[in-house]
Amino acid sequence: MGSTHATTPVHDMPPVGWGDPNRRTGLPAAAATWLQAEFGLPVAPASPGPVRVPASTLDDLSLAALLTAVGPEHVLLEDPARLLRAAGKSYLDLVRMRSGSVCAPDAVVLPGTAAEVRAVLAACAAHGLTVVPFGGGTSVVGGVSPIGPSPVVSLDLRRMDRLLSVDPVSLTAVFEPGVRGPDAEALLAAHDLTLGHFPQSFEYATIGGFAATRSAGQASSGYGRFDEMVLGLVVQTPAGELRLGRGAASAAGPDLLGLMLGSEGAFGVITEVTVRVRPKPGTGRYEAFFFKTWEDGLAALRALEQAGLAPDVARLSDPDETRVQLTLAGTDGLKGRLGRKVLSARGYATGCLAILGWDGAAASIADRRKVVLPVLKSRGAMSVGTSIGDRWKHGRYDGPYLRDDLLDAGALVETLETSALWSQLPSTWTAVRTALSAQLPGCVVMCHVSHLYPQGASLYFTVLAAQSATDPVTQWQNAKDAAGHALVASGATIT
Repeated sequence: MGSTHATTPVHDMPPVGWGDPNRRTGLPAAAATWLQAEFGLPVAPASPGPVRVPASTLDDLSLAALLTAVGPEHVLLEDPARLLRAAGKSYLDLVRMRSGSVCAPDAVVLPGTAAEVRAVLAACAAHGLTVVPFGGGTSVVGGVSPIGPSPVVSLDLRRMDRLLSVDPVSLTAVFEPGVRGPDAEALLAAHDLTLGHFPQSFEYATIGGFAATRSAGQASSGYGRFDEMVLGLVVQTPAGELRLGRGAASAAGPDLLGLMLGSEGAFGVITEVTVRVRPKPGTGRYEAFFFKTWEDGLAALRALEQAGLAPDVARLSDPDETRVQLTLAGTDGLKGRLGRKVLSARGYATGCLAILGWDGAAASIADRRKVVLPVLKSRGAMSVGTSIGDRWKHGRYDGPYLRDDLLDAGALVETLETSALWSQLPSTWTAVRTALSAQLPGCVVMCHVSHLYPQGASLYFTVLAAQSATDPVTQWQNAKDAAGHALVASGATIT
């Protein structure tokens, strides 16, 4: 097949916030009431001042080299363009942006081909310029933040937005790096295929970004993490082009493909990604269950995964996350007919909510679910139907919008993710909660299991606290350091 460009217009996110501003609805009344009771919020946060963009330090010779590499229309020097590439979307990024403090790139360059990427890298190497690859701008780990002292070029890959080829026999597809998540699914849907990769950043993140960050999606228990989907990469470096990965699998080593996956653009610029794809599922079922205890839920998920029965989506919230979800829903429960009195009467008042999701043909889903239910029942799980699961699926990309509303209310809201062995999960869960509570008195620490593996699982923590009115950056750094030390001491990963 010939290459196909993405057709969805690229809408940039605002520098101070997430996504489409028109989708922000403000905090629900129940959430505002809870914040006031839990933290004394909402307080009146300082209104974000104007963001001052430092003057570009790019000299004339360097600029001329960039103009030659990609053409004058694809080198942007204006403050708004530079500001959009100045930071990602972490809590720290947004706090600094709200304070008006920003370190912007000196120029934005938009190559349209791998040859133009090579030309830009050659020009930057010749003139001592730092290059920061930029995809969707969704990084929450500082991956796009420019650092000096040399002038910085933001290499925005949005023009490289093609599906280059599809092999329906081998179930593979080749993408350029600038294709965003929704466009990738739309382009594959024309061939009745799917990638099945749906992280919370899905609406804005790119194929190249998925590879460069070893992204994990919300259905990774069924579809796998993105690095497991990648068969090959083409990477441009100052020393030349690397073509990594061929065939269905390889026993040759060392694994340079693995080195580039998750490298955050530090070793080169990804210009082509070959991925495994799957037939597009006919339907899906997303069902909610309650467990009486966190331990019961963990044991059930472990049993399912180790028996090869895990659904495509497996998400288990701990008691605090479940409590907050129930509270912020604005009713006595996430489902109208399932109130707190019902949960209490059945012994689930302090229990844990789980969302399990299956994709595929209706008959296949029914068969897979049939063998899962006895495992869940053996651990005391109570099904509460599909309405909560459908509600979760419908709003699964809305979390960052809620974070913006919480920041407006004066809250510190941050997430961190880790993975640990099944035997270590309870101690890691306790260690992180203890460390954060010591650094942020009065905070609420929520957690859910989000990805399953035979040997362990991922824990995704969210912490809410009142933001420091005087030094929110140091407050965040102290909490981050404490959580990081707790993770390492417990034997878990720092992700």
